[in-house]
Amino acid sequence: MKIICIGRNYRAHAAELNNPVPEKPVFFMKPDSALLTGNKPFFIPGFSSNVHYEMELVVKIDRLGKCIDRKFAKRYYNEVTGGIDFTARDLQDICKNEGNPWEIAKAFDGSAALGKFIPLSKLTNSSSISFSLQINDKTVQSGNTDDMLFGIDELIAYVSQFMTLKTGDLLFTGTPAGVGPVVLNDCLTGFVEDKKVFEFRIK
Repeated sequence: MKIICIGRNYRAHAAELNNPVPEKPVFFMKPDSALLTGNKPFFIPGFSSNVHYEMELVVKIDRLGKCIDRKFAKRYYNEVTGGIDFTARDLQDICKNEGNPWEIAKAFDGSAALGKFIPLSKLTNSSSISFSLQINDKTVQSGNTDDMLFGIDELIAYVSQFMTLKTGDLLFTGTPAGVGPVVLNDCLTGFVEDKKVFEFRIK
Protein backbone atom coordinates (compact mmCIF):
# COMPACT_ATOMS: atom_id res chain seq x y z
CA MET A 1 0.00 0.00 0.00
CA LYS A 2 1.32 3.42 -1.00
CA ILE A 3 0.40 6.85 0.32
CA ILE A 4 0.74 9.35 -2.51
CA CYS A 5 0.43 13.01 -1.55
CA ILE A 6 -0.14 15.93 -3.89
CA GLY A 7 1.45 19.27 -3.09
CA ARG A 8 0.36 22.78 -4.08
CA ASN A 9 -2.91 21.72 -5.66
CA TYR A 10 -4.84 24.80 -4.54
CA ARG A 11 -3.77 28.23 -5.74
CA ALA A 12 -4.59 29.99 -2.47
CA HIS A 13 -2.57 27.48 -0.43
CA ALA A 14 0.45 27.90 -2.68
CA ALA A 15 0.14 31.65 -2.17
CA GLU A 16 -0.12 31.46 1.62
CA LEU A 17 3.22 29.59 1.76
CA ASN A 18 4.81 31.79 -0.92
CA ASN A 19 5.21 28.81 -3.25
CA PRO A 20 4.95 29.00 -7.04
CA VAL A 21 1.87 27.53 -8.70
CA PRO A 22 3.00 24.30 -10.43
CA GLU A 23 2.44 23.63 -14.12
CA LYS A 24 2.24 19.89 -13.46
CA PRO A 25 1.16 17.95 -10.36
CA VAL A 26 3.74 17.76 -7.59
CA PHE A 27 3.69 14.57 -5.55
CA PHE A 28 5.61 12.93 -2.74
CA MET A 29 5.21 9.73 -0.73
CA LYS A 30 4.57 8.68 2.84
CA PRO A 31 5.23 5.18 4.22
CA ASP A 32 2.47 3.01 5.65
CA SER A 33 3.87 3.73 9.13
CA ALA A 34 2.59 7.29 8.68
CA LEU A 35 -1.03 6.11 8.81
CA LEU A 36 -3.10 7.24 11.79
CA THR A 37 -6.53 5.62 11.80
CA GLY A 38 -9.45 4.86 14.12
CA ASN A 39 -9.53 8.37 15.61
CA LYS A 40 -6.37 7.66 17.57
CA PRO A 41 -4.64 10.76 18.99
CA PHE A 42 -1.79 12.44 17.15
CA PHE A 43 1.28 12.88 19.31
CA ILE A 44 3.36 15.96 18.50
CA PRO A 45 6.87 14.63 17.77
CA GLY A 46 9.76 15.86 19.85
CA PHE A 47 11.81 16.82 16.79
CA SER A 48 9.49 19.66 15.73
CA SER A 49 8.18 22.79 17.40
CA ASN A 50 5.85 23.78 14.55
CA VAL A 51 3.64 20.94 13.30
CA HIS A 52 0.89 22.07 10.93
CA TYR A 53 -2.41 20.45 9.95
CA GLU A 54 -3.31 20.18 6.26
CA MET A 55 -6.83 18.88 5.62
CA GLU A 56 -7.21 16.96 2.36
CA LEU A 57 -9.69 14.87 0.41
CA VAL A 58 -8.33 11.31 0.21
CA VAL A 59 -9.14 8.86 -2.58
CA LYS A 60 -8.74 5.09 -2.24
CA ILE A 61 -7.60 3.25 -5.38
CA ASP A 62 -9.68 0.10 -5.87
CA ARG A 63 -8.05 -1.63 -8.84
CA LEU A 64 -4.64 -2.19 -10.42
CA GLY A 65 -3.62 0.33 -13.07
CA LYS A 66 -0.64 1.69 -14.98
CA CYS A 67 -0.55 4.56 -17.51
CA ILE A 68 -4.25 5.17 -16.95
CA ASP A 69 -5.98 7.39 -19.50
CA ARG A 70 -7.70 10.32 -17.83
CA LYS A 71 -11.05 9.41 -19.38
CA PHE A 72 -10.90 6.01 -17.65
CA ALA A 73 -9.62 7.24 -14.26
CA LYS A 74 -13.08 7.18 -12.65
CA ARG A 75 -13.01 3.39 -12.91
CA TYR A 76 -10.16 3.26 -10.39
CA TYR A 77 -11.85 4.70 -7.29
CA ASN A 78 -15.21 4.52 -5.60
CA GLU A 79 -14.61 5.89 -2.08
CA VAL A 80 -13.27 9.08 -0.54
CA THR A 81 -12.61 10.41 2.93
CA GLY A 82 -10.83 13.23 4.68
CA GLY A 83 -7.30 13.10 6.00
CA ILE A 84 -4.65 15.26 7.59
CA ASP A 85 -1.20 15.62 6.07
CA PHE A 86 0.69 16.61 9.22
CA THR A 87 3.79 18.63 8.35
CA ALA A 88 6.76 19.58 10.50
CA ARG A 89 6.88 23.06 8.98
CA ASP A 90 10.11 24.07 10.68
CA LEU A 91 11.91 21.03 9.26
CA GLN A 92 10.29 21.50 5.87
CA ASP A 93 11.53 25.09 5.68
CA ILE A 94 15.08 23.90 6.37
CA CYS A 95 14.78 21.17 3.72
CA LYS A 96 13.47 23.63 1.14
CA ASN A 97 16.17 26.19 1.88
CA GLU A 98 18.87 23.54 1.55
CA GLY A 99 17.34 21.95 -1.53
CA ASN A 100 16.82 18.63 0.24
CA PRO A 101 13.89 16.15 0.09
CA TRP A 102 11.00 16.64 2.51
CA GLU A 103 10.65 13.17 4.02
CA ILE A 104 11.68 14.11 7.56
CA ALA A 105 9.02 16.84 7.53
CA LYS A 106 6.23 14.89 5.86
CA ALA A 107 6.71 11.14 6.25
CA PHE A 108 7.13 10.63 9.99
CA ASP A 109 5.04 8.16 11.98
CA GLY A 110 1.41 9.25 12.39
CA SER A 111 1.68 12.04 9.83
CA ALA A 112 -1.16 10.73 7.63
CA ALA A 113 -4.37 10.80 9.64
CA LEU A 114 -7.20 9.05 7.82
CA GLY A 115 -10.96 9.13 8.30
CA LYS A 116 -13.62 6.55 7.46
CA PHE A 117 -14.36 6.13 3.76
CA ILE A 118 -17.62 7.12 2.09
CA PRO A 119 -18.85 5.58 -1.18
CA LEU A 120 -19.20 8.14 -3.95
CA SER A 121 -22.80 7.03 -4.31
CA LYS A 122 -23.54 8.48 -0.86
CA LEU A 123 -22.38 11.98 -1.84
CA THR A 124 -24.59 14.75 -3.15
CA ASN A 125 -22.35 15.38 -6.17
CA SER A 126 -19.38 13.10 -6.69
CA SER A 127 -17.88 15.46 -9.27
CA SER A 128 -17.94 18.46 -6.89
CA ILE A 129 -16.97 17.29 -3.41
CA SER A 130 -16.75 19.68 -0.48
CA PHE A 131 -14.76 19.00 2.67
CA SER A 132 -13.77 20.92 5.79
CA LEU A 133 -11.82 20.83 9.04
CA GLN A 134 -12.85 22.11 12.44
CA ILE A 135 -10.46 22.63 15.32
CA ASN A 136 -12.18 22.95 18.68
CA ASP A 137 -15.51 23.40 16.85
CA LYS A 138 -14.25 26.29 14.70
CA THR A 139 -13.94 25.80 10.94
CA VAL A 140 -10.35 26.50 9.89
CA GLN A 141 -10.27 24.98 6.41
CA SER A 142 -12.81 24.32 3.70
CA GLY A 143 -12.30 23.18 0.16
CA ASN A 144 -13.97 21.74 -2.90
CA THR A 145 -12.63 19.58 -5.68
CA ASP A 146 -13.82 22.28 -8.10
CA ASP A 147 -10.98 24.47 -6.82
CA MET A 148 -8.18 21.96 -7.42
CA LEU A 149 -5.55 22.95 -9.95
CA PHE A 150 -5.48 19.30 -11.00
CA GLY A 151 -8.62 17.21 -10.51
CA ILE A 152 -8.77 13.68 -9.15
CA ASP A 153 -8.91 12.01 -12.56
CA GLU A 154 -6.02 14.09 -13.85
CA LEU A 155 -3.96 13.21 -10.77
CA ILE A 156 -4.59 9.49 -11.19
CA ALA A 157 -3.63 9.65 -14.86
CA TYR A 158 -0.48 11.64 -14.10
CA VAL A 159 0.82 9.59 -11.17
CA SER A 160 0.12 6.30 -12.95
CA GLN A 161 2.60 7.29 -15.68
CA PHE A 162 5.40 6.89 -13.15
CA MET A 163 4.22 4.09 -10.86
CA THR A 164 1.66 1.32 -10.90
CA LEU A 165 -1.38 2.07 -8.76
CA LYS A 166 -2.54 -0.86 -6.69
CA THR A 167 -5.74 -1.72 -4.84
CA GLY A 168 -5.69 0.03 -1.47
CA ASP A 169 -3.28 2.81 -2.43
CA LEU A 170 -4.23 6.19 -0.99
CA LEU A 171 -4.13 9.50 -2.83
CA PHE A 172 -4.05 12.63 -0.66
CA THR A 173 -5.19 15.24 -3.18
CA GLY A 174 -3.78 18.45 -1.68
CA THR A 175 -4.86 21.02 0.88
CA PRO A 176 -6.73 24.31 0.49
CA ALA A 177 -5.70 27.52 2.21
CA GLY A 178 -5.95 27.87 5.98
CA VAL A 179 -3.20 25.57 7.24
CA GLY A 180 -1.74 26.27 10.66
CA PRO A 181 -0.11 24.82 13.78
CA VAL A 182 -1.63 22.31 16.17
CA VAL A 183 -1.22 22.53 19.94
CA LEU A 184 -1.80 20.14 22.82
CA ASN A 185 -5.42 19.12 23.40
CA ASP A 186 -6.72 20.50 20.09
CA CYS A 187 -9.67 18.48 18.81
CA LEU A 188 -9.64 18.00 15.02
CA THR A 189 -12.90 17.09 13.29
CA GLY A 190 -13.05 16.43 9.57
CA PHE A 191 -16.04 16.43 7.26
CA VAL A 192 -16.76 15.36 3.69
CA GLU A 193 -19.86 17.29 2.75
CA ASP A 194 -21.82 17.17 6.04
CA LYS A 195 -20.57 13.72 7.01
CA LYS A 196 -18.10 13.51 9.88
CA VAL A 197 -15.24 11.24 8.87
CA PHE A 198 -12.82 11.69 11.77
CA GLU A 199 -12.46 13.29 15.20
CA PHE A 200 -9.30 13.00 17.27
CA ARG A 201 -7.12 14.96 19.68
CA ILE A 202 -3.60 16.29 19.69
CA LYS A 203 -1.41 14.96 22.48
